Amino acid sequence: MFTMTKTLPLALALASLCPATALPQAYPSKPIRLIVPFPAGGGVDYICRIVVSSLSERLGQQELVDNRPGANAIVGLEALKASAPDGYTIAAASAGPLAVNPFVYAKLPHDTVRDFTYIANMVAFPLLLVSHPSLPVKNVKELIALARARPDEIAYSSPGSGNTGHLAAALFESLAKVKTVHVPYKGTAPAVIAVLSGETMLTWSSIPAILPHVRSGRVRALGVGNAQRIPSLPDFPTVAEAGVPGFECVAWGGMIGPANMPREIVLRLSKEIVATLNQKDVIDRMLSEGTVPTPAGPDEFLAYMRSELKKWGEVVKIAGIKPE
Repeated sequence: MFTMTKTLPLALALASLCPATALPQAYPSKPIRLIVPFPAGGGVDYICRIVVSSLSERLGQQELVDNRPGANAIVGLEALKASAPDGYTIAAASAGPLAVNPFVYAKLPHDTVRDFTYIANMVAFPLLLVSHPSLPVKNVKELIALARARPDEIAYSSPGSGNTGHLAAALFESLAKVKTVHVPYKGTAPAVIAVLSGETMLTWSSIPAILPHVRSGRVRALGVGNAQRIPSLPDFPTVAEAGVPGFECVAWGGMIGPANMPREIVLRLSKEIVATLNQKDVIDRMLSEGTVPTPAGPDEFLAYMRSELKKWGEVVKIAGIKPE
């Protein structure tokens, strides 16, 4: 019969033969791919590139931004859905793809709650209504008067049908009792380019994507979709105070993963994202660009998402948008 002192060397020898992969590795142990389901240059892409820089340092691994635009973010979200739930593929997403698409697509290939893991909310994007300088209006009241005099003549660009920019315009039409022409594009950047070139006369854009052009004079700011003025941009009136009482339309961006991600990985990612968004330099930079940091963990983010589904479902109904 072997004694414990005789069996210990044998046990150690057997253990040394076990493959290293049997031992759990610390997360993350390799680069992380961040899918951005929008073209480069849009509001969500802009925020992701701010967050990624700090997040790479905090996690000790490189974050690779992978822009996968198409079909109002459906292409990128389907790529995320098909990924392994190991924390090495995550995605940024916003109100349009997650909370609006379920009401504007008759057959969406994913369930925006069941098929994804909610990691962290990141930011709110108050929308800014801007016009091309050639449009003879300087404020919301003048726009309403012109649109009533010229129904179905003034065109506005949006990042796509059912996007928050489209819904903002539809809600504006409903409350202001005007009728404009919707011209959808494939993403925020193309929609912004359309109004810069004069191809369309209006757009509802996330502020980071359009603010440089407002400051350069290439477009004119008419009103912010927020309920209150943005502290860092006090000269921009809200659409509600500028002529459409009750108007409010704000987009947001958050970080998600495929369904069934391990809770410990979700919490690790969430912790570092929230910490990044609480950095003073990040807060100051975002606020200066008209974006409001809204860091929140997975449970709070999911609860907020459920409330957004209810809100946007009602807005789609008010706007009269039919499922495609």
